[in-house]
Amino acid sequence: MTKHPFDDFGIHLFSETVMRDRLPSPIFKKWKTAVAKEDSLDRQTADAIAHAMKTWAIEHGATQFSHWFQPLNGTTAEKHDSFISPTGKGNIIMEFSGKELIKGEPDASSFPSGGLRATFEARGYTAWDPSSYAFIKDGILCIPTAFCSYTGEALDKKTPLLRSMESLNKQAIRVLRLLGDTASQRVVPTVGPEQEYFLVDKELHNKRNDLKYTNRTLFGAKPPKGQELEDHYFGSIKPRISAFMKELNEELWKLGIYAKTQHNEVAPAQHELAPIFNETNVASDHNQLTMEMMKKIADKHGLVCLLHEKPFAGINGSGKHNNWSMGTDTGINLLEPGDTPWTNTRFLVFLAAVIKAVDEHQDLLRLSVATAGNDHRLGANEAPPAIISMFVGDELNNILESIESGKDYVDQYNRIMEINASILPNFPKETTDRNRTSPFAFTGNKFEFRMLGSSLSIAGPNIVLNTILSDSLCQFADQLEKESDIESAIKKLVLDTIVKHKRIIFNGNNYAEEWVVEAEKRGLLNLKSTPEALECYPSEKNIALLSKFNVLNETEVHSRYEIMMEAYCKTLNIEALTMIEMVQREILPAAASYIDKLCELAVKKAKISTAIPNSMETELVTKLSALTDNLYKKVNDLQTAVMNTKNYENAHELAHYYRDTVFAEMNELRAIADEIEPMVGKDFWPFPTYGELLIF
Repeated sequence: MTKHPFDDFGIHLFSETVMRDRLPSPIFKKWKTAVAKEDSLDRQTADAIAHAMKTWAIEHGATQFSHWFQPLNGTTAEKHDSFISPTGKGNIIMEFSGKELIKGEPDASSFPSGGLRATFEARGYTAWDPSSYAFIKDGILCIPTAFCSYTGEALDKKTPLLRSMESLNKQAIRVLRLLGDTASQRVVPTVGPEQEYFLVDKELHNKRNDLKYTNRTLFGAKPPKGQELEDHYFGSIKPRISAFMKELNEELWKLGIYAKTQHNEVAPAQHELAPIFNETNVASDHNQLTMEMMKKIADKHGLVCLLHEKPFAGINGSGKHNNWSMGTDTGINLLEPGDTPWTNTRFLVFLAAVIKAVDEHQDLLRLSVATAGNDHRLGANEAPPAIISMFVGDELNNILESIESGKDYVDQYNRIMEINASILPNFPKETTDRNRTSPFAFTGNKFEFRMLGSSLSIAGPNIVLNTILSDSLCQFADQLEKESDIESAIKKLVLDTIVKHKRIIFNGNNYAEEWVVEAEKRGLLNLKSTPEALECYPSEKNIALLSKFNVLNETEVHSRYEIMMEAYCKTLNIEALTMIEMVQREILPAAASYIDKLCELAVKKAKISTAIPNSMETELVTKLSALTDNLYKKVNDLQTAVMNTKNYENAHELAHYYRDTVFAEMNELRAIADEIEPMVGKDFWPFPTYGELLIF
């Protein structure tokens, strides 16, 4: 009998089903209670789970375990320990205790800490997250954990994410009680992150130092064909790419990751994978694993997966669409409008809370997606601009306007799609179109936060979303709990919120220049670059907010600010040094060799005939010589700019210097090199061109 790929779904996951089968019923119930945040696990329970986990892992070929965590460098980390314990006389046993399951002690000084940990203060702790299932990867039992310092500060992305989920749960339950819901005991934010990526041939990739060192092309003239014909999006998938996607899906399914949709994206060599929704904490873990598996599987197929936000100039970059919602343990999606949203009080209250949150905390949302790579993409007519706004669609917008005006809402929408071809069926349609230009768009029963860059961990943006909504809901609950007439108070609350925060709603074209002008009139922020956005992080307002809900304390906020600023500077520094090396060691020698060849041909031609005073070779030599002289000057200017960075010790000043000076020099250097590229013979150009990389 042929084995079906779905037969392997979750075989590398220590899932709830596996635990139910392998754990004694009392132990399983204690784990369920702990996951529901109703109690903590005792040592006896942890020992029982550890024993079952070890036995299961060994049966699947694992001999080592690792506390798998997400430090503040944007990747994941793991240290492998063996189950083996000596018993004397050369014998061993396989052991794994509850203590080893619950706690690990990696070196905390070797990860980014923003000054929280020094080399002589190295101790850090990893703590098991029972809400995210353990899994087997490369023959290693990986246990999802949080990572904190010896003094208790969070040094990772999971810890504040879990804190933000708890705060959202607490405040949402308060509001639900006021709305008459006594059944729901827990509210959980959920996410389905759509992941965009590029695939390029590994052999070609390895011939370009910019791709190897920075994951993006620092040079590259526009090819004759890019995405102009709009023929790649949803197009037929090439066999080589299809084979990669098939194996990727199978490996993700083994880990219990719900990889659902795959297709070609807009740009050539660009693709997308989308999973099914999951609890935010688990979805964050799964997305990190997905990015890792993409790179690993691509390598097996002679490909390289590029997760940079803008690996190629002149064509679309890659984002990560964060589809965010929240639901109760009773199965209610709190952002589900229903058939008559204008009468759905619960939906209108939570919608109003989101509108208020996004308007009041534009800065936090913007900085949550701020990276050097994403600066290339935001506002580049392929992604939302750096201005935060919300799209709610015509129907919801009309409902909000009717609430503001005090008039009854009249439903005017035809909810059946009629295509007027008799052979084609009629079907229910949405009452609202999509807006692909909006940074924060309502898409039926969720919001799609479209500003995330492809390589970004989804933890940071979701920490912000959960926290700012906690703030709105907390204020709603504080206000409503004082009222005797709850029904009237709710109506007034929704009305007041709409009137005060409607400026954040924009249903038009976010790419239009007119919107930039209009947004300024509305008083909306336009934080165009990472340094500008990050400056808002340690503000008094943001520290007070994050501290109020125990998501991040003041020290943790400042450490993250320092880490993100430093990462921005380091990224640009590596890119600048790579450009200098490529120009000096590859582009200038290649251009010089080609000029020599042209001169040689010009001399030969002159000997044959003196009637051609301005030959093609002579004209090309003149143009190329001028360009290469300018390129040489500009590479020296960039080198000087990089050397001058040592004059800045303050992270804020250094980041602005990189943005205003170093990055500007990089752009000027690239412009000259890209002008030279199409003028140099193919056999002389030192690395693969855009055309070769994108069409393979």
